Amino acid sequence: MLINKNDLKKISDYIWEIPQSCRSDMRVPGRIFASEKMLNDILKDESLEQVVNVATLPGIQKYSLAMPDIHAGYGFPIGGVAAMDIKNGVISPGGIGFDINCGIRVLESDKTYNEIKDKIPDLTTAIYKEVPSGVGRGGRLKLANKELDAVLASGAEEMFKKGYATERDLKNCESQGQLKEANPELVSQYAKDRGRDQLGTIGAGNHFVEIQRVDEIFDKITVQKLGLFENQICIMVHCGSRGLGHQVATDYIKLMLNSLSKYEIQLPDNQLACAPFKSKEGQDYFAAMSAAANFAWANRQLITWEVRKAWDQIFGENQSRKLLLIYDLSHNIAKVEEYFSTPVVVHRKGATRAFPDQPVLIPGSMGTASYVLVGTEASFKESFGSSCHGAGRTMSRTKAKKIVRGSVLKEELEKRGISVRSGSMAGLAEEAPMAYKDVEEVVNVVQQVGIAKKVARLKPIGVIKG
Repeated sequence: MLINKNDLKKISDYIWEIPQSCRSDMRVPGRIFASEKMLNDILKDESLEQVVNVATLPGIQKYSLAMPDIHAGYGFPIGGVAAMDIKNGVISPGGIGFDINCGIRVLESDKTYNEIKDKIPDLTTAIYKEVPSGVGRGGRLKLANKELDAVLASGAEEMFKKGYATERDLKNCESQGQLKEANPELVSQYAKDRGRDQLGTIGAGNHFVEIQRVDEIFDKITVQKLGLFENQICIMVHCGSRGLGHQVATDYIKLMLNSLSKYEIQLPDNQLACAPFKSKEGQDYFAAMSAAANFAWANRQLITWEVRKAWDQIFGENQSRKLLLIYDLSHNIAKVEEYFSTPVVVHRKGATRAFPDQPVLIPGSMGTASYVLVGTEASFKESFGSSCHGAGRTMSRTKAKKIVRGSVLKEELEKRGISVRSGSMAGLAEEAPMAYKDVEEVVNVVQQVGIAKKVARLKPIGVIKG
C-alpha cells in the first residue's frame, strides 16, 4: 500500500503520525519529524511504507520513527529509528545498514579563516594526498589477521596503542570508539580480507573530508564549552567500515533470511531479515556488527592522523597538536540502551545519538552548510535519544550523474571559494547539492521538535572526495 497525506495524523507542525490502524500488522504507530513542505517530498518515495513495515517487527517499542532526512533504503528507511525489547524483540541488519558505523567527526583548530585562506588550496591538496580515497582504494596499513582482530576487538583504542590517537580522541568518541560486545571470530574471513588494507581510507559515495569555517554561532555559552569561535577552521570527516562492514551485513542478512521459519517470523519485506535479539543468530550478528563498528572508529581515527600529518606539512611541525577532536558519532549502528524503564536495542540507520549536552554533528550536502548541535532531554521522550544524520537524498546517484557534469560542478564550487579535490568527476556529480534536501530545513525541524538545539553553522572551504 502507498501512504498518502490523508493517512497521516498531524500531532504538531513538525510531528506526523501514521496510526497503528493504518495496517492490520502494525504493532506500533509510525512517527515522522518533518515540516509540511518537506512531507510533500517525503511522500514521493517508498520511505513511509518502510516506516510502516518496520512497525510490524516483533518487540518494537512505542514508535517506528522517521527523521526529517528520511529517504528510502534497504528494508528500513534511511533516517529510521526503532527500539526493540531485548527479551522479545529482534535485531535486523537492515536497521543498521551496509556501511556499519558510517559516522562523522569534527576537529577544531586554533586557526582562523583570515589567517590561512591563501593556504586552503594547498591544505586541500595535502589532505587529498594523505587520505586515500576511491572505490577499493587501499591505505597505508595492510593488517595481518592478528592485527586486524585487535582492531575489530578494540577499535579506536588499538589506534591509540599504535600511536595514531590521543587520549582526548578516545574520550570524545561515542562509546570511546569501542563496542565491547565485539567478537572478531564472528566476522567472516571474506569480510576481513575486504577490510585488511582499508583503514585510513574514505572510499567513495558520499564520504568526504571537508575543511570548514565556523560561519555562524547560535549558542554562545555552548560554543565556548566546545572550543568553537567565529571564523575558526574545522575539519569534518565522514566515512564508515568500508568493504568489511558491507560484507558483515551481507553475510548476516543471508543467515537471517534462512532462519526466519525457525523462529516463525513473517515479514512484509524480506529486506527486513531479522532474528530474535537473544537468539544465537541475533547475538552473533550483534557481536560481528560491533566488530565492524570498531573497525569504522579505527578508520576515522587513522584518517584523523593523516589529516594532522597534512596539517603539519602546511603549517609546520607539531602544529596539528592543536587540531583537537570535538566529537565523533555513529549514524549506522545498534546499541543496547534503556528507555521508559525498558532495556531495548536501538536501531539507528541514518540517525545519530542525541543525548543531553552531547554534540550532534549534521553534515550538509557538498557545497552547503553543516551544523554542530547538542542533544536535549526531550530526545529521550520523543526519539529514543536520536536525531537526524544529514541533509538526506532527494535524487538517486544515477539521476544526479545524468543531470550534473562533475567538471562543471567543480568549477562552480571553486568560483564560490571552495577548493575541490576528487579522483572522479562522476563521483563528484553523484553528490551534487541539488541531489539533497535543504539542510537548513532539516536542522530547523530537529530544533523545533526539541530533540537537539543549534550551536554553530560550518561552511565548506575545501572538499576532498573519492
